[in-house]
Amino acid sequence: MTSADPDLPDSMRVDKWLWHARFFKTRGLATKQVQGGHLRVNASRVRRPAHLVRPGDTLTFIQARRPRVVRILAMSQRRGPASEARILYHDLAPDTASPPGAPKYEGKGRPSGKDRRRHLKSRLSPLD
Repeated sequence: MTSADPDLPDSMRVDKWLWHARFFKTRGLATKQVQGGHLRVNASRVRRPAHLVRPGDTLTFIQARRPRVVRILAMSQRRGPASEARILYHDLAPDTASPPGAPKYEGKGRPSGKDRRRHLKSRLSPLD
């Protein structure tokens, strides 16, 4: 799966590479992302899904409301498993911690009226 392999292409369409690297579930979704102008290749905006990318290019795009910056390391001939897809790129974006989720109710099921009143009472300051 390295770019030195003679069977692998030296360049590939950007939408196809994004699909092979498993950033998008379908090639159509990758194409929409590129056509919408949401992709930058080496800091320049790309709107053509047929734009060719090579190893060493840097891609910047938004995926699931998270900015992604990846450097292409290799090309592939097929969309393989995730373990193969991970060796196609190097993630340059810092891994940001996800925001904390909504607090969960520790009881069973929906809180009762008594539980809600107790919770409201605990939130009120003594001066209220």
